[in-house]
Amino acid sequence: MNAKRRPLIAGNWKMHHGGMSGIELAAGCVKISNHTPHVDLVIAPPYTALAAAAHGCDGSPVAIAAQNIHAKDSGAYTGEISASMLVEAGCKWVIVGHSERRQYYGENFQIVHDKTCAAIDSGLRPIVCVGETLEEREAGKTLEIVKREVVAVLPVLAKSTIPVAIAYEPVWAIGTGKNAQPSDAEEVHAAIRNWLAAASEEFAERTRILYGGSLKPENAESLLSCANVDGGLIGGASLDAKSFGAIATVAERLTAS
Repeated sequence: MNAKRRPLIAGNWKMHHGGMSGIELAAGCVKISNHTPHVDLVIAPPYTALAAAAHGCDGSPVAIAAQNIHAKDSGAYTGEISASMLVEAGCKWVIVGHSERRQYYGENFQIVHDKTCAAIDSGLRPIVCVGETLEEREAGKTLEIVKREVVAVLPVLAKSTIPVAIAYEPVWAIGTGKNAQPSDAEEVHAAIRNWLAAASEEFAERTRILYGGSLKPENAESLLSCANVDGGLIGGASLDAKSFGAIATVAERLTAS
């Protein structure tokens, strides 16, 4: 972690905790925030729990994110949610281009670009996800693939007047229990920082780059200690307040030390 950048710990609940259990988990995250004053906490419940979770976190430092967004602000798009709707539901952040969206729903560079634009135009802070598959890593194409994904949204992010974040999520480590070694994560994060610096040194220095591949309490310290890892986009470990809080506590301790 870099002392100049405030750590961001974001929990992506995916298709879990969409009702009462989500309200209870949000309340648990508010309690975590009382003990992590130097860490930005963000939670991304399913759509069905967004407004309720936002209400439960009202007045606390915990911010609400959506897991997805539609590029259009309104129209005949059954089942989709626009940026303005997310803002009304209480969201401040939105996850864009998650690997599961790319893999299962065919989101390409243009779609991710357009969704990022829609978020920023509405004042939502995007967490743009990038990362390589196992096949791409084994073929030695990690940096090539990640650079292509970063460059696709870089002009939009660099012009933003609101905070943005990038999450490096090695696809082969998501939900598998595997994770990149700290040296591997740092290599990619440092490369991303350099690509951001090509647009603006100041932009690169203030933009937080999160690690998003099976980050959990057991490996949080080794990963969050990396110079260019500014927090985490957490899946499974965010579904329980105890484990999510343990990760946030590590970030708090590293920041305060």
